[in-house]
Amino acid sequence: MIFDLDPDPGVTWKEVIKGAQLLKILLEELELKSFVKTTGGKGLHVVLPLSGKQNWKEVKEFSKSVVEIIVKDDPDHYTSNPLKVKRKGKIFLDYLRNERGATAVAPYSTRARAQAPVSAPLFWAELDPKLKSDHFNVKNILRRINGLKKDPWEGFFKIRQSIKISAKQKLERG
Repeated sequence: MIFDLDPDPGVTWKEVIKGAQLLKILLEELELKSFVKTTGGKGLHVVLPLSGKQNWKEVKEFSKSVVEIIVKDDPDHYTSNPLKVKRKGKIFLDYLRNERGATAVAPYSTRARAQAPVSAPLFWAELDPKLKSDHFNVKNILRRINGLKKDPWEGFFKIRQSIKISAKQKLERG
């Protein structure tokens, strides 16, 4: 499951970080472990490995419910509406990538933008206003990888979590 935090140009990076951290906390309350990465663009991705017990429709509906909780709690800062005109001054919490055929930039992928930024997995503790989403690029990503003592996404491929009925019920109660 993936959540793309896509900020309007008027939104600060600090606010994007706050949004990712809110999402992480909510997912933890739902007993789901998440990971974070830069997009190499202007936002962040919060990613959850799933066991595959749920189908595409269930994952999309669940991810939409997660996003709607955050939007409902703070509609001045977040939106689930993909229309650019509805995103002014807000972070678009994109859950629409959770359907068959949707795409998202993979970890360590180079983006076709100036300075060739790279989507980089992070430790949650690394989220900092000084570390922008396009900080890592083809010139510095190997230095980062070689300098890591531990994989920021250690255990990602071993996690076999699924969306529990109790998590769905918590979301339904709001």
